[in-house]
Amino acid sequence: MQNLFRAIPSVDKLLKTPQGSALVAEFGHHAFVDQARSLIEQIRHQIQQDQSLPDVIQTENGIFDVISDRLQAQKQVAIKKVFNLTGTVLHTNLGRGLWSQGAIAAATDAMKHNVALEFDIDAGKRSHRDLYISQLLQQITGAEAACVVNNNAAAVLLMLATFAQGKEVIVSRGELVEIGGAFRIPDIMQQAGCKLVEVGTTNRTHLRDYRHAINENTAFLMKIHTSNFHIQGFTASVSEEELVELGKEFDLPVISDLGSGSLADLTAFNLPEEPMVQQKIAEGVDLVSFSGDKLLSGPQAGIIIGKKALIDRLQQHPLKRVLRCDKVILSALEATLRHYLFPDKLAENLPTLQLLTQSLENLQYKAEQLKTTLHKRLDSRYLLQIEPSLAQIGSGALPTEQIPSIAVTISASKQSDLLDLEKHFKTYPQPIIARIHQQKMWLDLRSVAEFGELVEMLETKQAIKL
Repeated sequence: MQNLFRAIPSVDKLLKTPQGSALVAEFGHHAFVDQARSLIEQIRHQIQQDQSLPDVIQTENGIFDVISDRLQAQKQVAIKKVFNLTGTVLHTNLGRGLWSQGAIAAATDAMKHNVALEFDIDAGKRSHRDLYISQLLQQITGAEAACVVNNNAAAVLLMLATFAQGKEVIVSRGELVEIGGAFRIPDIMQQAGCKLVEVGTTNRTHLRDYRHAINENTAFLMKIHTSNFHIQGFTASVSEEELVELGKEFDLPVISDLGSGSLADLTAFNLPEEPMVQQKIAEGVDLVSFSGDKLLSGPQAGIIIGKKALIDRLQQHPLKRVLRCDKVILSALEATLRHYLFPDKLAENLPTLQLLTQSLENLQYKAEQLKTTLHKRLDSRYLLQIEPSLAQIGSGALPTEQIPSIAVTISASKQSDLLDLEKHFKTYPQPIIARIHQQKMWLDLRSVAEFGELVEMLETKQAIKL
């Protein structure tokens, strides 16, 4: 055993070799020494177990190859890009909306340079970081002002903490949604220090239910868009317009959490209708909150628009500083919103709309290309077909609405072969994420944004032998 241990080179010896010097030059002394020590300890443990020299020592460059691989692995970002072929365009687990080229350019500029984040260039003095966003949203939505935080849950929290701490908030029982990660509206209210007052029933809420619940401790009336579920059948709900009239009667503000928050009329793109932010402002809602990285097709953000007096109070709350966005997000959000000043060009400029508005003919063409490419790579165990599919917007937008699509499906006589293929696709330099349904793998073309790169990657891989 002692002779085996003597065969292990010291860290000093490794450092003095040409290979060690080259790795130190590339990765630095500290990182090289850390990995060398770790590997030597692993080799010692392996010798104790097997009572023989491991292969890594017996080959000339074995140790240096392992150290190099480990150092390279440390440089790789774990959050890697993937190909989304799930059929869900705004897939929360895959990062939701893709940024436009304009947003990417603006964010990159903000990363590389100092920017006028809280500085009025003309006046030569400090300004507010939400100023440019607020001006744009005034123009696009007709709201008096805007406030930006890091996501829509934060937007709701800020509104509740500012106006309802120690008070009551009236919400329809049928609107008490749970969003991703078991995060519930009642939990947000509890954290904000306010009391939830549920009115109506799960399926039916009337204006009189709100009226009967109002008392001297009521902070505001709240409307929550049920963006991730839909109740059908014997139902009734109260519109924002009706709530606004009731709010005026009792001098209570009305707040609406729209979730996905569309700034464009989706029906103009032959897509299912989704409530528009502008409509809620026109109906007199005092504050409206929505997300930046869903139907807006921008970066993650929570946007609040509405009456200036109320927005000013939000901006002054201590939580606003905790929840505010940085220069990169604000730059990307501004660039995204500027696309809405040119509504006829939205489908060209916003990646989300590009994907959602693709024609079935275009998807069929892509499916044929993908099938041909895969046919060259898969062995006889797998059957490839092109089939109609149903895609969805995702991220809580229009949960019951599906969009016609086209998919390449892969089936196998053994389910284990299909699962092996799914695992294999995930080992690619840019993993392929699909869905398995009805004992088939569905590669839906509606949700993949970089189709050319997908085909190119598949064409450079060796034939799959699992």
